[in-house]
Amino acid sequence: MKNLPSLVLLLTAGLWAQQPGAPSVSLEQVWPPETVVATVNGKPVTYGELQTVLRALPAEMGQQAMTDRMKFVEQYALLRRLSELAEEQKLDQKSPFKEGLAYGRMQLLYQAMVNEKYMQITATPEDIEKFYAAHKDRFTQARVKVIYISFVASPPPQADPKAKKALTEAEAKAKAEDLLKQIRAGADFVKLVKQHSEDATSADKDGDFGVIHRSDKIPDAIKETIFSLKPGEVAGPVRQPNGFYLFRVEEVTVQSLDEVRVSLQEELRNARFVEWMESLKKSIQIKVEIPQFFAPKTYPLNIPPPPK
Repeated sequence: MKNLPSLVLLLTAGLWAQQPGAPSVSLEQVWPPETVVATVNGKPVTYGELQTVLRALPAEMGQQAMTDRMKFVEQYALLRRLSELAEEQKLDQKSPFKEGLAYGRMQLLYQAMVNEKYMQITATPEDIEKFYAAHKDRFTQARVKVIYISFVASPPPQADPKAKKALTEAEAKAKAEDLLKQIRAGADFVKLVKQHSEDATSADKDGDFGVIHRSDKIPDAIKETIFSLKPGEVAGPVRQPNGFYLFRVEEVTVQSLDEVRVSLQEELRNARFVEWMESLKKSIQIKVEIPQFFAPKTYPLNIPPPPK
């Protein structure tokens, strides 16, 4: 196996590595599919045939094949010739190749059915509008600024008296609470960001932390704090594993239907596809015939279990 040409392995591996719906590489649409780009032992290799091969490959493998199109055709011709020889010797009718072909066919049909079903699922404009109206709170978003004060569980000894002192959790919390008092008393939030915040990315932008959506996968404590505030209000400190945050909400808006229409369409189609798959799983009835096979300590597949 180690000496097989690399692209032959690449082509065959693609049949097994490709996931349903995975992106693939294709040739640019320059000629009709029936266009013969080369002949191999008198047999044509068409433009469409190469398209089909490329679509069967994962994107990375397809890109590799496309770096040298002549080599790609040469290796594909070798693959085709080897498969012809295998059929001539009836290897497709012998084990384990016969079973492998059957399993490969089943995998391809599985992928075909999955893709076909997904293409049949739709989300109408009415579906999208109804979902948006029922979940409008999900699309609330807030633009925020932050001050971040870090802490360490066991601060190391202060070797350099001029170096910034590492704070314990209690010290960091006390500092954050003091900054909050200053802000509520009228101190300039941005000025305190520049002086104290340890989140370098946001500190370089006057504390701008970006836009937070209710649907974002961030800690609940942060979302609850942010969306409890009105523009201009400050809250905290909010504890996180390595520090405390102070948040100031700059603006609260709601994404329009047009802004989220495409993502909602995909979300609804995916949800309906998952529902279909789950219903399909539930429709399959499995009856255990040999309980020992499913025991934690199973018998090897090639050794028959003891009689019941």
